[in-house]
Amino acid sequence: MKTALILFTAAAAAAQPRVDNVLARMVPPGSTSLSGARMDQIKATEFYKRLIEQKKLPQVDRFAAETGFDPRRDVRELLFASNETGGVLLARGTFPLHPSAPNAKPVRRGRYTMQTFDDSGFCILDGTLAAAGDVKSLEAALDEWTSGAHTAARELLARARSVDPASQFWGVATGFASFFSDNMPRAAGGVDFSKIFRGLQDSWFQADFTSGFKAMVHGETATEQDAINLRDTAKGLIGFGRLSVPENQSEMLKLWDGITVEQEGRNISIRADIPQNLVDRLVQILGAGPGAGRGRGPAR
Repeated sequence: MKTALILFTAAAAAAQPRVDNVLARMVPPGSTSLSGARMDQIKATEFYKRLIEQKKLPQVDRFAAETGFDPRRDVRELLFASNETGGVLLARGTFPLHPSAPNAKPVRRGRYTMQTFDDSGFCILDGTLAAAGDVKSLEAALDEWTSGAHTAARELLARARSVDPASQFWGVATGFASFFSDNMPRAAGGVDFSKIFRGLQDSWFQADFTSGFKAMVHGETATEQDAINLRDTAKGLIGFGRLSVPENQSEMLKLWDGITVEQEGRNISIRADIPQNLVDRLVQILGAGPGAGRGRGPAR
């Protein structure tokens, strides 16, 4: 296992995720994480179709009604850049040049007009480019785009050199992975992997939904003992997940068996390989709240 981890890292050392050049040039200075999604590829997968069918997204529905474009339909590629105060979502696709936003306040920023709602807003730069986020981050992205510097994304993309360029969904974070941990779903039975992310520094992840669900998360810890502790915690959570499987859903044990943990020095990697026939179960786990299992959880 340890040798495989070293070989994987060495083989991928020269790679980095493929990012639309226009989106990369809009990443504002001070960004601490990047997450990218090739929506044109993801939307064609069974995983996405199942997830969207299960999830009701009233905020997205309202945004689509107010602006005239639907991110689930009109977006080809997404890049989210987060910072200490918020973040900005950058998108390539097909957008209306004059969106209908009756509740928005138009605010000029250079040669562009932002549509703002209190402390958030969006901007359609042209028929193929849009940005949305908190106003401060949105302004920073527009300023970076018009400044001609376009260097803010370089360091983060360099840190993501181990990400498979073919990944449909990926992310990289400097410092502690608070963005990843804050946006992790809690699995059925109360299994919470976010605590693992909070202990990782300079982390990255990748995911592919082409056939089932294949993903990897990699990060470093401050000390080797910290990595050992996180490895043991992750394995404990996987074990608890297996115990949470109801007696009449034994096939879900194979889902938990598809998650493995590797640790080498200060490095820790978590892999998931979920076959296509368990995708529906995975979607249920991502969308479910805490529930009763076949075993007893920790005392409360």
